[in-house]
Amino acid sequence: MYSDILVPTDGSDSIEQVLEHTIDIADGRTVTVHALYVVDDRAFLSMDDDMQDEVLEELKAEGRAATADVEAALEEAGISVTKAILRGRPADHIVSYVEDAGIDLVTMGSQAGEYEQNMLGSTSQKVVTQSPAPVLTVDVSDDSE
Repeated sequence: MYSDILVPTDGSDSIEQVLEHTIDIADGRTVTVHALYVVDDRAFLSMDDDMQDEVLEELKAEGRAATADVEAALEEAGISVTKAILRGRPADHIVSYVEDAGIDLVTMGSQAGEYEQNMLGSTSQKVVTQSPAPVLTVDVSDDSE
């Protein structure tokens, strides 16, 4: 049923929880997992050009590290991985990637905190409502709060 699974990552440690579910779903199947990192450049658009270039390179390096971490965990589980780094609004690029790559399932983390946080501006909320493929969200919020 699932041959291409997308795992968007922001490089945080919470990806481990998402990967547990992804590995469980992929286990015993011929699956390719797509690790995607989106450089959200909205935060530094007002910076000087010289500074933007430096910050962009730092964020791309974070993206390479984040997708490499996902790749290592999945390859250890015997799962084929492909990686991509894009630049722009994360939710928009995640949905576009789903459409362009023929993704069958998205597995991603979601913060289950305050109601307003979940309903307004959440990347996972936007992906859930706009993705043509099913989306499995994993609560990665800190239970100690």
